Amino acid sequence: MSYTSASTTYRHANVAGLSVFYREAGPKEAPTIILLHGYPSSSRMYDSLIPLLADRYHLIAPDYPGFGQSEAPPPSRYRYTFDHLAETIGALLQQLNVDRYVLFMQDYGGPVGMRMAVGNPQRVRGLIVQNANAYEEGLGPKWAGIARYWADPADHPEQVEAFTSLEGAKQRHLGNSPHPERYNPDTWMDEFALLSRPGQREIQAAPLYDYRTNVAAYPVWQAWLRQHMPPTLVMWGRFDPSFIVPGALAYARDIPDAEIHVLDAGHFALDEQADAVAQLTREFLARRIAT
Repeated sequence: MSYTSASTTYRHANVAGLSVFYREAGPKEAPTIILLHGYPSSSRMYDSLIPLLADRYHLIAPDYPGFGQSEAPPPSRYRYTFDHLAETIGALLQQLNVDRYVLFMQDYGGPVGMRMAVGNPQRVRGLIVQNANAYEEGLGPKWAGIARYWADPADHPEQVEAFTSLEGAKQRHLGNSPHPERYNPDTWMDEFALLSRPGQREIQAAPLYDYRTNVAAYPVWQAWLRQHMPPTLVMWGRFDPSFIVPGALAYARDIPDAEIHVLDAGHFALDEQADAVAQLTREFLARRIAT
């Protein structure tokens, strides 16, 4: 393709007094895709995908507050709940005059995006799901330990330690992949550097604790899917021990015509299958989303 990453712009917007960073590429008159990142990444996780889509689509990839290049105020100044993160990203899009879009959701992008969808269904043209869980059967074994943290945070600080550790960042990428040599170690080293900034442990503990509200909201999200039946593409890395394959297959229960693909990849499928993700995305958008 003739498009290159050099065509991407990197900007900050003031959203309710907070500096929010975002990447933007592609023609603004084209259908817009909002790329919502996971933990502990940022919009940078989409660097390999953006040039593969931006010849035909308008792409906006924001960093949530506390992540990447966005401002990271302490929890005393910003509520790090998924409700508030969704509100902030929604306000950014309103400021950018973007009122119709496809949501591309990975990991944390799921609860952020589903809140945006439930709150403003008329804005959602379609969903692209990449290891973004919305079903209890998609929760891997490690969530039992996190559930104990939800029940008594003070008694389980080890969950936050593991969540923000270098080994945690590494394993989040490698998962159970039989091909660790395909993964760039700079990815988790860079993420750990961001997690090591002053105040980050307190910041990241907040959404980890608030994640319990996402599990509680699964029935609401599922009802929304059944009611609105958005065109939906699901791409799921089979080597992800956190969000397991049954969570991908469950989308068909509420959206029978969802296109579901299980990839030989981990939690961050773009690490290992960027070309396949781009091809599946382009084919889905060409078939299901009018230009």
